[in-house]
Amino acid sequence: MKHISLFAFAALLAAPAFAQDAALVIGNENYDNASDISSGLDALDAAEALAAAGFATSSGGDLTAEAMRALIAEFYGRTEMPGRSVILALGHFAHAGEDSWLLGIDADAPTLAGADRAGVPVATLLRIAAERPGGALVLLGTEERRIELGRGLAPGLGRLDIPQGVTVISGDAETVAAFAAEAMENRALSAAGLAERAEDLVAEGYLGTGTPLLPEHMGPGLPVAAAPAPAAPAVEAEAGFAEERAVWETARSIDGKAGYEAYLNRYPDGVFADAARAAIADVDRPADPAAQGLAAETALRLGRGERRQIQRDLTTIGFDTNGVDGVFGRGSRDAIAGWQRQNGHAPTGYITGPQMEAIAAQAAARQGQVGAGAAQQGDAERLDRLFWEETGATGDEAGLRAYLRRYPDGIYADLARERLAGAGGGLGGAQSSDRADWDRAVRRNSAEGYRDYLAAHPDGAFAEDARQILSGRDVNAAAEAERQRAEQVEQALGLNSTMRAMVEQRLSGMGLKPGRADGNFDGDTRRAIRRYQQARNLPVTGYLSQDTVARLLVDSF
Repeated sequence: MKHISLFAFAALLAAPAFAQDAALVIGNENYDNASDISSGLDALDAAEALAAAGFATSSGGDLTAEAMRALIAEFYGRTEMPGRSVILALGHFAHAGEDSWLLGIDADAPTLAGADRAGVPVATLLRIAAERPGGALVLLGTEERRIELGRGLAPGLGRLDIPQGVTVISGDAETVAAFAAEAMENRALSAAGLAERAEDLVAEGYLGTGTPLLPEHMGPGLPVAAAPAPAAPAVEAEAGFAEERAVWETARSIDGKAGYEAYLNRYPDGVFADAARAAIADVDRPADPAAQGLAAETALRLGRGERRQIQRDLTTIGFDTNGVDGVFGRGSRDAIAGWQRQNGHAPTGYITGPQMEAIAAQAAARQGQVGAGAAQQGDAERLDRLFWEETGATGDEAGLRAYLRRYPDGIYADLARERLAGAGGGLGGAQSSDRADWDRAVRRNSAEGYRDYLAAHPDGAFAEDARQILSGRDVNAAAEAERQRAEQVEQALGLNSTMRAMVEQRLSGMGLKPGRADGNFDGDTRRAIRRYQQARNLPVTGYLSQDTVARLLVDSF
């Protein structure tokens, strides 16, 4: 490592070639004429982290528009020397087109004509940041809370016209404040690296990968690149380093291979030569699909409603997002990556515009299949009703049993069973124990269940039915094997009693009569699941699968 003499260091310290990293922090929480921003004052915690990191910090909380303008003027005076800038602003924003304003706590239903008096233009903050291209991070946070605005203004941030070299990260106020403090602990990250960490926030503008946005060693009295200059007389050091630093800053603002090569051609052994070679190597490195995916998704500027729709679509086509809440957490990222893998894309977990359209098209096609299934279900219901009129509607035991054999989960199945279980052991004289065992066998609908019935009632009222079923008329070995597989699939889901009760509640809400919502899947529950699966054109097993649970989740919205 190169060293510098105390004499040269003292001379350089006084020269304008040295860096002064500066931070502006505004946290507005308690508004006079609007709902409070619950996490606005959290910005002041981030201010402490910035100051500890060596930034000359101008900060304030619950500021009027006039106080904000004074604080910004103070901050701007600290950016005359080169260095890095961090601007953190939390509070209510208003916008008109591409013009946005951070409102002071004294804002009172401002109109477009009075927006400059009620707040400070975000464009001003961006222009100040643009004076330090490649080293400027702007963080803007707000919350969807009540605020009265006059004619020409809408709440929140509008689309930003971001200058070259400025990185902007925006989103929920609490998340932005926490991210600002975390960024001080990850200062070796490039702009692209920081953007990737901002998973629930929107990152846009400069997203370069060449050099750290906030270097490890910062603060007044050190060169911009945090590397000491070669030993030299004070006057030569001042002039030589100032010129080299200017060339380096130009290369960084271009953030391309040509710029870094131009610097190395002029300063092959310069202070920033290692950083330039690392940046060139980064440019030459094959494109990182994850970084490309992040950039593509960020460019979409997806709102929470759009993210919820993507989650619904993914759930519809069988990719579980672990909820439809508009937040792309681990479950959503895994679902996106799973879809990408299945459809021949790099599984980055970040969605692109064409991929979003493809997912929506697949979900629409699946919904169309469900619609077709509903039409088929309508035909099936007509046949069900017709057969009931020919058999069970007559009220005799033979007709009721014939109906149940064909339609064990039919429209009139519950009524048929009630009539067969009539008071006094009527309908063919079936004894109550005989009937109870038969109903149990029908609910189980398995070969084992019918054999158990015959063992207990070899001459029972339903013995002939049991033998016909066991002979292969309704239940065969293949069907039993399929039932066992379906049962294993359901067990693999690992649903606890609370989740099982929730399934029963949703089935009950659809009028499918699953019995008590107690988490115990009895015969009534199995019939309700089969009816639901049939109505949704899913494999009819009577057991839950991931597809069945996913459809139930979608139907609940």
